[in-house]
Amino acid sequence: MDLTAFIRDIPDFPKKGIVFKDITPLLKDPAAFMIAIDRLAELVNDVDFDLFVAPEARGFILGSALAYKMAKGFVPVRKPGKLPYKTVSQEFQLEYGKDELQIHVDAIEKGQRVVIIDDVLATGGTAEALGKLVKKLGGEVASMLFLVELSFLNAREKLRDYRVESLIIY
Repeated sequence: MDLTAFIRDIPDFPKKGIVFKDITPLLKDPAAFMIAIDRLAELVNDVDFDLFVAPEARGFILGSALAYKMAKGFVPVRKPGKLPYKTVSQEFQLEYGKDELQIHVDAIEKGQRVVIIDDVLATGGTAEALGKLVKKLGGEVASMLFLVELSFLNAREKLRDYRVESLIIY
């Protein structure tokens, strides 16, 4: 199945000049969603790791489905003020502004290996921030995994110290 048929382009979102890759049509289609999760799991099947770490909101959808499928733990990473316990923060640059992510201070134990999962790899700012959060807690990034990669934005250069896997590459 060609999963690109389920990725919708939204021009000028969230601001003029950005073409947003909308994965909601893929999530809505049961067969496409199942195939995407199965194929993402195959991309990290050879990786030794303990947890999936994912940012809100679409990363949660993919990360929790993969954690269930592969019998791994799941750690949510959120925007400031959304997690109820003590957190560690990391600011980062987006392609259209600045942002910040937080993770619970006890979410990752020292030495745990994680796979970072998100829906789209664009400039790499979010992924880089996630990697820094994992390291702050003493964890190790075993791999970074993405449903969609916008290769023309050259994020892999920013993430060259990590194993990066993407299912759909534009």
